[in-house]
Amino acid sequence: MITQTTSGNRGLLQAEPLIFETGSAETTGVDLPAPKGENRLGALTRKAPLDLPGLSEPETMRHFVRLSQKNYAIDLGLFPLGSCTMKHNPRLNERAARFEGFADLHPLQPTSTIQGALALMDELAHWLCTLTGMPAVALSPKAGAHGEFAGMLAIKAALEAKGEGHRKRVLVPSSAHGTNPATAAAAGFTVDEIPARDDGRVHLDDVKAKLGPDVAAIMITNPNTCGLFEPEIKNIADAIHAAGAYFYCDGANYNAIVGKVRPGDLGVDAMHINLHKTFSTPHGGGGPGAGPTVLSAALAPFAPVPHIVLRGEKRELREHAEGTQAFGRMCAFHGQMGMFTRALTYMMSHGSDGLRQVAEDAVLNANYLLARLKPHFSAPFGDGPCMHEVLLDDSSIKPKGVETIDMAKALLDEGYHPFTTYFPLVVHGAMLIEPTETEPKRELDRFADVMIALAERVNAGEVEFFKQAPTLTPMRRLDDTRAARQPKLRWRRGDNQAPAQAAE
Repeated sequence: MITQTTSGNRGLLQAEPLIFETGSAETTGVDLPAPKGENRLGALTRKAPLDLPGLSEPETMRHFVRLSQKNYAIDLGLFPLGSCTMKHNPRLNERAARFEGFADLHPLQPTSTIQGALALMDELAHWLCTLTGMPAVALSPKAGAHGEFAGMLAIKAALEAKGEGHRKRVLVPSSAHGTNPATAAAAGFTVDEIPARDDGRVHLDDVKAKLGPDVAAIMITNPNTCGLFEPEIKNIADAIHAAGAYFYCDGANYNAIVGKVRPGDLGVDAMHINLHKTFSTPHGGGGPGAGPTVLSAALAPFAPVPHIVLRGEKRELREHAEGTQAFGRMCAFHGQMGMFTRALTYMMSHGSDGLRQVAEDAVLNANYLLARLKPHFSAPFGDGPCMHEVLLDDSSIKPKGVETIDMAKALLDEGYHPFTTYFPLVVHGAMLIEPTETEPKRELDRFADVMIALAERVNAGEVEFFKQAPTLTPMRRLDDTRAARQPKLRWRRGDNQAPAQAAE
């Protein structure tokens, strides 16, 4: 039985309505003097009250603190989102990013005043190239998909430079990240899907069957989204190159092989690197992000500007593509300095042996979870070890009336953010879990104990328990379809209807 409280609070978690419902438009926490002088707004002058909520400073502070308590965060507990790599951000990195000279830089400063920043970017580029075995890197892309776009535009420019602009077909496995086909299409290519096989991997024969004079590239994630290493990756790269095409590797899962495998040795021509996944820079709301793209010798001349150029003892930025083969530029300025600083700090504090251990521990943690959960859930590729991710599905629990979404909602009541649901699409009812290397065994055991206990409740026939979950969260199950199709993007006074709820 769930205890209902008069206040709406749950223990020490305070109930909190919308700020518009809390504050009064007739009051304000700050006194502003009437504007002096001539009104120059003309027809733009507001004709009706703004209707913003007025709150005192304590009320404002409490509002946002209470909202923060409703957030799940990596600093609160294990964040099992597969494919997203939600891991601890060392505070040493945060401190370095706030050093004077880094935190207060402006992108329009003369290069003579930012020599230290350019040296840092140059060193980061050096180590990214060293770790991946690639001769060049573009630092400016702002995220993984942006880095993908940079790599595919470099491939497009290289093909056009060879007079092979007719190559428009890009091969993409059905297990790929959704950004892969979207990026290829955005770059002007057509997408040809490589079907998945039962073992979750891309097969050389399937690739060869798709090759032709119109193929521009292949896009493969390695390790792939099933949490598996592609054993035929080098042979696939050789076949792609023999056909005159290029090999783009989605580097989202590079944290599983950093320090162990150099993508350049596998025949990769371009690969983006999510700095948040491999080198611990903040993810999501802690961004902005960064997705540097490493390039092979064949694509290096087409890297987007700006380029850092050493002239004598000083570094300069080559800002324009004229006079080079660069395909252009990806953004207005030079990239995300705060992310560069954090990533390089992480590299230098770990060293080569430490980065190798990052990959080893990420894979060890995932395999530990796989070993504990496999007896209780269906693991479609559980015959052998996984890499950095554990892939389960709902085939063993669905016949008993419980689906993936029900398990995810039940996890909310247990105090965990759910795992990634229904991805990769090649596995029906997928439950994708990535513990990362930063979780200790104690935390892995707590999470595994919860998952096993939920599996036991399924076996006990407690279907209604799962269909009602979550019961302890501020909101119950939302009508996701209605929320997507009928979003409320504007608040109006008197329109205080609660979001659509599932039947309780």
